Amino acid sequence: MDYSPVLAVVTAAFEIAVAVWALRGPGQRRIVRTTSAILLLLAGYQIAEVAICANVAAAGFTPRLAFIIVTWLPALGLLLIAQLLRPGSRTLIGSAYAMLAVAAGIVVWIVVDQSFASASVCNAVYARYTHAMPRFLIYSSFYWLGLLGMIAFSGYGAKTCRDPRRHRQLVQIFVGTVAFVALAMSTSWFVPPARGALPSIMCHYALLFAVALTRLIHLERERANAAVLVRAGENGR
Repeated sequence: MDYSPVLAVVTAAFEIAVAVWALRGPGQRRIVRTTSAILLLLAGYQIAEVAICANVAAAGFTPRLAFIIVTWLPALGLLLIAQLLRPGSRTLIGSAYAMLAVAAGIVVWIVVDQSFASASVCNAVYARYTHAMPRFLIYSSFYWLGLLGMIAFSGYGAKTCRDPRRHRQLVQIFVGTVAFVALAMSTSWFVPPARGALPSIMCHYALLFAVALTRLIHLERERANAAVLVRAGENGR
C-alpha cells in the first residue's frame, strides 16, 4: 500500500498549533516551554517522515534526523515530570539532566555514524527503518529506559503529589505515555505488516500523548488565571 502523508501532516499541524497556543498563553514558563518543546519535536518527526517517504531512495540524512529528533523526547518528558512534581525530587531532577546529557551524546553519535539508520520502506502511514546492529540496541535501551522512567515517575507523582492541580497534570502524562506506548507495542506485535516499524508507529500513536499535553497546558492556564484572580482580590481589599 502506498504511503499517505495525510495522518502525519494533520498530526504535525495539531502539535505545532498546540505548542504555539501554549507559548502565547499564561503559565509557569519552564513548564510551558518544556511542554512546547516536546510538542514541536513530535511534530518535527512527522515532518521528517513525510520528507523521507516522499523519496525513500534519496532520503539521505533525513532518517538519522528523525532519530535525532525523537532522542530528546524521553529526557524532556522526565524533565517535565520533575518540574511538575510536588514536593520536588532531587533524584528525578538529576535523572532528567543525566538523560539530557546522554541524549546530547547520542545525537553526536547519530550525526557521525552514517550507518545508524536508513529508510527501507514506507507503507500506508508508517515508515520502516534499518539499523546497524548491535549498536542500535544501545539506543533502544536508552530510549526504553526513558519511557519506562516517564511511566514510573509520573505514576509515582500522580499518587504522591500534594498539589491537586499538579496531580492532575501528572496523571495526564502518565495516561498519555501508557496509552501511546501500549498501543504502539500492541500494533507492532499483533499486526504483521507493522512489525519492524515500531519507532514510526510509536510517533504516530504519540498523538495521544500530545492530546494529554494539551490538557496539561489547559490545567496550567487555569492555575495561572486562578493565581491572577487571587492577587487581584488581595489588591482590591
